Amino acid sequence: MAGTVREVVDALPLVDHHCHGAVTADLGPARFEALLTEGAAWPGVSPFDSPVGVAVRRHCAPLLDLERHAPAAAYLARRAELGWQEVNRRFLRAAHVETFCVDTGYAPHPVTSPAGLAAAAGADAREVVRLESVAEAVARRGVDAAGYASAFRAAAEEAVRRPGVVAVKSVAAYRTGFGLDPARPTYAEVTRAAGLWFARGGRLTDPVLVRHLLWTAVALELPLQLHAGFGDSDLRLHQADPALLTDWLRLTAGTVPVLLLHCWPYQRQAAYLATVFEHVHLDVGLALHYVGPGRAGAVLAEAMEITPFRKLLYSSDAYGVAEFHHLGALSFRRGLAGVLQERVDADELSHTDAVRIAAWTGRDNARRLYGLPVSDPGHD
Repeated sequence: MAGTVREVVDALPLVDHHCHGAVTADLGPARFEALLTEGAAWPGVSPFDSPVGVAVRRHCAPLLDLERHAPAAAYLARRAELGWQEVNRRFLRAAHVETFCVDTGYAPHPVTSPAGLAAAAGADAREVVRLESVAEAVARRGVDAAGYASAFRAAAEEAVRRPGVVAVKSVAAYRTGFGLDPARPTYAEVTRAAGLWFARGGRLTDPVLVRHLLWTAVALELPLQLHAGFGDSDLRLHQADPALLTDWLRLTAGTVPVLLLHCWPYQRQAAYLATVFEHVHLDVGLALHYVGPGRAGAVLAEAMEITPFRKLLYSSDAYGVAEFHHLGALSFRRGLAGVLQERVDADELSHTDAVRIAAWTGRDNARRLYGLPVSDPGHD
């Protein structure tokens, strides 16, 4: 490949190895602002007045035919004028993604299916099965406690046999945190915990059942994605430090690939785990569009300090507003190109190596781990 590192990275079709659908409805100002934040749109504090809101007005406004830094009111009016289908099409195509791996287990709003996301983007899409959703569906069916373990395993196996499924995911970081007993729970422990859960109702939050879910995930023999670090207010951030998984990772060595998602502010802990455990990989998705293109390089630089280059992937974790599919990709491209070019300029990295690392990180590592086809050999 010829050209500067930035030119190479800008031209690279990405694999977004973890994201969600885009909303299939026109959004009023309040609903749009609520989707701009992992927190809340508080009275008198607009998410537009935050790093991610400023990044949207700077980098997304031109795709709506607006001037850079367009005022929030003008941005929202133009978005409403175009309608959600055209807005989604513009931002999803601008992301220049060849394959989206879509977590279908979180949908508090009507959002595109993987096929709908792919159609709008002119890309391919695969599915990631969220195992907590599978477990909660089993509980709603009314299985008894003694039958829960086998019913969950059977339902999970059925879910991953669906066409297009390439991975499973757990949000254990949200439900219990990672400070769990790493051992596989016994049948008696699972049965007892299931009985208590069924009597109590609600979401899956029992530590024994979350451990059982993680060990079941290993048995499914597909890559396992684990949310780590940054998330919404349901999370206790200190319990989402992936370093807390160290003992469990020792026990699962030699099994399935484990993909640590997002990780900020624990990208250095995740990098350590990827360095010492063969089956651990990571990304710094979600945080990149929240810090914006101007700071994405700083987050990526920390993730890349010791991470083996075949173990870092790209994800957006975009949900709801298609701006995030675009902004995540843009932030990643600018940040990665900046980090690599700085190393080339310092003669710490050859241009050839920089191009290889860019292709691995943006696309090829995900292709390898998820068994994705080479969709456009001309870009290799």
